[in-house]
Amino acid sequence: MDTVELDQAVQILQDNKELWVKLSVSQKCELIEQLINGVLAVADRQIIRALEAKGIQPHHPESAEEWLAGPFIILRNLRLLRQTLEQIVHHGVPKINPDRIHIRSNSQVVVDVFPDSLFDKILYPGFRAEVWMRPEVHPHELRQAMASFYRQSQPQGKVALVLGAGNVSSIGPLDVVYKLFVEGQVCLLKLNPVNDYLGPFIEEAFAPLIQEGYLRLAYGGAEVGSYLCEHPGIDEIHITGSAQTHDAIVFGSGDEGADRKRNNMPRLKKRITSELGNVSPVILVPGEWSEKDLKFQAENVATQLTNNAGFNCNAAKVLITHASWVQRDAFLDALRKTLRHIPPRRAYYPGAFNRYSRFVESHPDAEVFGPKSEEIIPWTLIPNVDPELQSDICFTQEAFCGIIAETPLQASNAPDFLHKAVEFCNNTLWGTLNACIIVHPQTEAKLGSLLDQAISDLRYGSVGINHWPALSYALGSTTWGAYPGHTLNDIQSGIGVVHNTVMFDKPQKSVIYGPFRIWPKPPWFVTHKTANKLAPILTQFEARPCWSLLPSIIWHALQG
Repeated sequence: MDTVELDQAVQILQDNKELWVKLSVSQKCELIEQLINGVLAVADRQIIRALEAKGIQPHHPESAEEWLAGPFIILRNLRLLRQTLEQIVHHGVPKINPDRIHIRSNSQVVVDVFPDSLFDKILYPGFRAEVWMRPEVHPHELRQAMASFYRQSQPQGKVALVLGAGNVSSIGPLDVVYKLFVEGQVCLLKLNPVNDYLGPFIEEAFAPLIQEGYLRLAYGGAEVGSYLCEHPGIDEIHITGSAQTHDAIVFGSGDEGADRKRNNMPRLKKRITSELGNVSPVILVPGEWSEKDLKFQAENVATQLTNNAGFNCNAAKVLITHASWVQRDAFLDALRKTLRHIPPRRAYYPGAFNRYSRFVESHPDAEVFGPKSEEIIPWTLIPNVDPELQSDICFTQEAFCGIIAETPLQASNAPDFLHKAVEFCNNTLWGTLNACIIVHPQTEAKLGSLLDQAISDLRYGSVGINHWPALSYALGSTTWGAYPGHTLNDIQSGIGVVHNTVMFDKPQKSVIYGPFRIWPKPPWFVTHKTANKLAPILTQFEARPCWSLLPSIIWHALQG
């Protein structure tokens, strides 16, 4: 650990933090345009390196994951952020058309944020997204609850340490972008050793920020992170990682750290925000599903499990079913069939085999699909986990690998099941990051307002209806983070949000609605046959949407 180099990096950021807050919004727009060019310039090379690190062949459909979870999301986020900043230039605050603002029956303010353009409607037919505000935000005060940094007359510069995640390439860069352009803080991005190969690409793509002294990168293990967290020149911290790492930073390690946490006596005196994972539920509301419905939704759930080899904080971990649903077995069989045909993946993330072993040792009835080797963890289903066993490992720990549990709830009918499923999620499962509800349109019609009530009652930062809540991470205009209300000594999925390109100051949750079944198949589905050809074009499109790219996008989408 070169502490001299780290000290110099922090000092450069301290020297330039006041310059950053005084930089005009128009100049920041120009910087974003340079960042877009930079991300595009490194995209191909970055993808090749990431695929190599994760053991994925470039010509295989699963290679699309690195495009869609990397440059695609970064470019969309930057483009939407620039759009918001341009609105601030002209209107003082982000502009929201009045017809996009709704008031729920409980007076909660809801804002439609997606689709935002004709292109959104063409590429994502039937999808829409909302951001729900916290109860204290009144309708006439929404403008005062947006872009607070840009409403300050004399903002104070700060240096933020961003502790990057090791699983998804866009996480660290987008956390930096949020701190810089939404919260007004210059950044030291400390990369995770698992994917520090991204460093040269980030340095090249974000060179304009580095050259001006608004961004620095650091490399190394836990000792570097610990040194920087305690550095007097670091004003704030943001971490994407595990709750255990968060607690070690805030309270310390060992018995002393445990005592401090128990007595709510943090060592850390700095503000810390975080995104720390989840035991992500998928609620299957019972209904009458066709064979095509069963197949589509089996692929949907399998995608939520197997994307990125299961190393996602938003990966599906607990499938909640109705015990008396006549098609429960049929769905589980469809899921089994799908998992059998999904190619195995390298278990590249440290600790995966130990975590996997703990789960299967606790559940000898676990069903394995595909081979197991020194490099591969097979896709695994643990069926029929007793929902009354609240301390079961499947409910209390995030597996962070390709394993999913299924738990059946007793209920008299669909409304009763949905109510009990929401209670189960809120009261039994660890974490509050994201949850999914899958409901057939005929069942949804019978539920009426009960579905909206279920969405309202779910204490999760993102809720996806019929589709993976990871869309809330990807759309940019939605928020990404835990449900508000956690404390340092009960951190769960974290504190604060990122992405949020509309710059809401007090969001409660984001809700994404999608069709129960859609054709052509969404490009993020793991079973999409031409996703590897489609994803690079979609990435180019997100940087600069244009009509000329649509024919190629549509052609590859139809082949999926």
